[in-house]
Amino acid sequence: MKTQPILVFLDRDGTVIVNKHYQKNPDDTELFPDAAAALARLKAAGLTLVLVSNQSGIARGYLTEDDLAAIHRRMLDLIGDDNAFARIYHCPHIPADDCACRKPRPGMLEQAARELGADLAGSYMVGDSEADIRVGQDVGATTVLVLTGYGEKTRAIPGLAPDYVAANLADAAAWIIRRERGEA
Repeated sequence: MKTQPILVFLDRDGTVIVNKHYQKNPDDTELFPDAAAALARLKAAGLTLVLVSNQSGIARGYLTEDDLAAIHRRMLDLIGDDNAFARIYHCPHIPADDCACRKPRPGMLEQAARELGADLAGSYMVGDSEADIRVGQDVGATTVLVLTGYGEKTRAIPGLAPDYVAANLADAAAWIIRRERGEA
């Protein structure tokens, strides 16, 4: 009997790469230090990585789907692993569209769980924003707030209670791996 994969959902901007407001140029893509190594450690631990990103710049006309694909291609080149993520999802809508996929709504996470045969309650959500933590909490995932990107501001939101607060993605990865081994 095949076991379900354990998904680690990762926000992109402010978590894996440096947030460049409505980034359009793939040459502007900048990984956080140790991000590639952290992703590799998570994969080596047998976890399945899924990137989930709100990209309203598409609906706003700041970039196209092709621009986004080029940014993701550059990100994967910098990571050094074309298969770093089992899936990459994005929501191209603005908040007023009231879609099911824009975080904190769970559409992207639910789609990944269906496609990958996983249980959301056994997954992790890692990100730097309130929307990242809220979507993780709403689906029963273990949530990790990284203090990169908007993380410091997010940490100050009253009542927001992530399961773990990490200095960065490397810290988040180490904690997740320890937790999966029963050490955290």
